[in-house]
Amino acid sequence: MTQLFSPMTLRGLTVRNRVWLPPMCQYSCENRDGVPGQWHLTHLGARAAGGFGLIITEASAVVPEGRISPQDAGIWNDEQAQAWKPIVDFARAQGAAIGIQLAHAGRKASTHRPFPGEEKGTVSKEAGGWPTLGPSSLAYPGLAEPAAMSVEEIRDVVEAFGAAAARAVTAGFDTVEIHGAHGYLIHSFLSPLSNNRDDEYRSGTGRWKLLRDILAAVRSKVPDDFPVLVRISADEWAEGGFGIDEAVELSRVLHEEGCDLVDVSGGGNTPADIPVGPGYQTGFAQRIREAGVPTAAVGLITDPVQAQTILTTGQADAVLIGRAALREPSWPLRAAHELGLNPREIPYPPQYVRGRW
Repeated sequence: MTQLFSPMTLRGLTVRNRVWLPPMCQYSCENRDGVPGQWHLTHLGARAAGGFGLIITEASAVVPEGRISPQDAGIWNDEQAQAWKPIVDFARAQGAAIGIQLAHAGRKASTHRPFPGEEKGTVSKEAGGWPTLGPSSLAYPGLAEPAAMSVEEIRDVVEAFGAAAARAVTAGFDTVEIHGAHGYLIHSFLSPLSNNRDDEYRSGTGRWKLLRDILAAVRSKVPDDFPVLVRISADEWAEGGFGIDEAVELSRVLHEEGCDLVDVSGGGNTPADIPVGPGYQTGFAQRIREAGVPTAAVGLITDPVQAQTILTTGQADAVLIGRAALREPSWPLRAAHELGLNPREIPYPPQYVRGRW
């Protein structure tokens, strides 16, 4: 048994292996109501049948104005939670665990989806857009200026994350992930480049307050044995921004307060020259893991030996295969074969055994 295909337990959840599918926005709720549909069932279901241990849905907004685009998925109402249920049931029937990423896009909300041939930038009110919110009235370059949130609006968002977590439990999800990365609302509070408030959400470690409050709200709405993950951008690659040293300290605090694993990504809060390459973010995951916090690594992990090495060298506890999984839904099955796993231990669906490697 290779480490990549060994089970992993987080609280009351045991995941069959350490090859996980990260959240990847699909922008495919064509009715603009946040309700997932056949595309989501087919997309996520194929990866569950393809052997992934944990499936994490795309960023799903906790309030309508928290969507990145009008076509984003959501979990701000019961209709959406009910629509997620058959997707959850199918993934679990394939032996996969499934979680939902809870999100608010903040100052990067109300944008056109990044599909070929479609418009770019902020969606106008006439085209179905809406005013955006952020910690301060500082715009992400190229997008509309957000309104600085009042303390009451911040507290409403915290409550919305908790309510969304409760719906996720009702829908049957095995875990939730709080989206604190990529320049969206939580990350924009964490970064001194986008947060210039003069209140408790800025001073000292006040930039961490929103995320800590959201974690507390989510934990209060889920069972004790239900794991909660947090995704962060561990470095902005921008002078004066949120960086890895602070990320290590924040992750340690989050772990003490009920976060079971940190999903370690990077960038997204400001345009930056990011040194992209194979496994370019795994060093961040290793730094946080060395502080005693379980981590998952993401970022151009494409090769089975590369993925296995990340685990055996202690860089992370699990790996997230994103773009490679868009090309190859059954990436884990091929990886298991190439790493020499006993064919009887590879999680082929019985319908696909005749096509095994």
